[in-house]
Amino acid sequence: MKIERFEDLIVWQKSQDLAVLVYALFKENKDFSFVNQISRSSVSISNNIAEGFERKSNKEYIQFLYIALGSNSETKSMLYLAKRLQFISEEEFSETYNLTVEIGKMLYSIISKISNK
Repeated sequence: MKIERFEDLIVWQKSQDLAVLVYALFKENKDFSFVNQISRSSVSISNNIAEGFERKSNKEYIQFLYIALGSNSETKSMLYLAKRLQFISEEEFSETYNLTVEIGKMLYSIISKISNK
């Protein structure tokens, strides 16, 4: 299947799922600074995938994918902090953490495929 729109990318879809999950997990949390940071980093993943996809050079696309990867790692780090602060349960942590791992692997795979063209 040829990918013609960023919406067709499974990694974009999963990163949207992650952002929705993050918003749901922290919607009642009163630590607004924390919530703002994790929300922004999770949203940044899909936004950078989309923006990079629309660029017309592979070099720029890869640059945006690396930014998405950084935002994914930031989200993962914030999840560790959320667990340590007891903002989320172990089960909630595992679900979201595993999604960040999956997204990271997918981003690395796309970067590798584009880089080897």
